[in-house]
Amino acid sequence: MELLFLGTSAGVPSRARNVSALLLNLQHPTQPALWLFDCGEGTQHQLMKTAYHPGKVEKIFLTHLHGDHLFGLPGLICSRSMAGITQPLTIYGPTGIREFIETTLRLSGTWTDYPLSIVEISAGEVMDDGLRRVTAYPLDHPLECYGYRIEEHDKPGALDARALMEAGIPAGPLFQRLKAGETVTLEDGRVINGQDYLSPSTPGKKLAIFGDTAPCPAARELAQDVDLMVHETTLEAAMEEKANSRGHSSTRQAAQLARDANAGRLVMTHISSRYDSVSSQKLVDECRAIFPHSILAEDFDAITV
Repeated sequence: MELLFLGTSAGVPSRARNVSALLLNLQHPTQPALWLFDCGEGTQHQLMKTAYHPGKVEKIFLTHLHGDHLFGLPGLICSRSMAGITQPLTIYGPTGIREFIETTLRLSGTWTDYPLSIVEISAGEVMDDGLRRVTAYPLDHPLECYGYRIEEHDKPGALDARALMEAGIPAGPLFQRLKAGETVTLEDGRVINGQDYLSPSTPGKKLAIFGDTAPCPAARELAQDVDLMVHETTLEAAMEEKANSRGHSSTRQAAQLARDANAGRLVMTHISSRYDSVSSQKLVDECRAIFPHSILAEDFDAITV
């Protein structure tokens, strides 16, 4: 999996950062996919500066309905249709996202020439496509807001074909069943357990993408043992009270969560426009003092999970 940050600013665009949008490239050999998390104003323009086309995005996950995470969505929906895109698009988001989309399309006289599905979510499993599972966790923000945990299913171990043939089991359809871990009975009456001929499975990658939030009870479970955690660090530690009062987190709080949840890496995003390229280094220093594996995301940064 690879993350491409299309917008890393909080609230409003700055000269260096656009508002929130994050592209997840699911680099699967047979079932590749592009998922978008949040779609702030200007997300289309950001996408046009990359190698990816909006028509390739098949799912959009919205953390909440504040404008800096949402206002790029109507244009993206419309442009897909005007470009002749026919691939389906599914949008997941909190209660109200259906009304927002349907009202926007109706009032603007917009229609789609592709299947558009809108799913209003609640806490719990959002989807499972057989390769990975997405679960939503409730966060602490003035609007209904969620974080998403993306977990790849473990990859089955390799089948020891040589050992099977040495045991007198011929290559063929039985190998597929044994590779799936099934137990099969041979014509000579022997019972063969596929698990005995499989190498250990490879754990799937785990990723946590937070929406805007002050510290909250669900955050630890959302981030526990993930390979990579994307979390807002809107303000520095000295402004923590202000951040929390508006449903946001400080650098210190994000870093403490990453440490306590045993995350592999912390990617800092949703940066207040008060910080420029020089002053934002203070945010990095504050996080790394608590959690050394902290990275400050810039627009168009690509990070492999």
